[in-house]
Amino acid sequence: MTDRRAILAANDAFYKAFQARDMKAMTGIWSETAEVTCIHPGWRPLFGRTAVLGSWAAILAGREAPSIACVRPEVSVLGDTGYVLCYEVLEAVFLVATNIFVREKEAWRLVHHQAGAAPSPVAASDQAQGGPPTVQ
Repeated sequence: MTDRRAILAANDAFYKAFQARDMKAMTGIWSETAEVTCIHPGWRPLFGRTAVLGSWAAILAGREAPSIACVRPEVSVLGDTGYVLCYEVLEAVFLVATNIFVREKEAWRLVHHQAGAAPSPVAASDQAQGGPPTVQ
């Protein structure tokens, strides 16, 4: 499997764990050796594995844990580091996310996740192609 495909598979595993509210799987996705960070929408930055995994435990345990889908992922590989830029679809809300992975013990492990508000992927595509911005 190419690095690009392996990173996409790791990214897919992250969103599957999120969707399934599977804390055990979520824990296995994050790096055990590198410093990890996370910025959830509207939250302050989180530093360290304990803080990051604690935030995911709270999100996944909540009664209102969101239904989520990753769409239009784009992967870049820089040696033993790779990142995915994608859209997260949560019902009618769109976020744009960055997921950074490092090679660790022959696998790609997440070291950073950040998501924030974004226009729909269609509107963003129109803007990239010179189309007019949309007002929602």
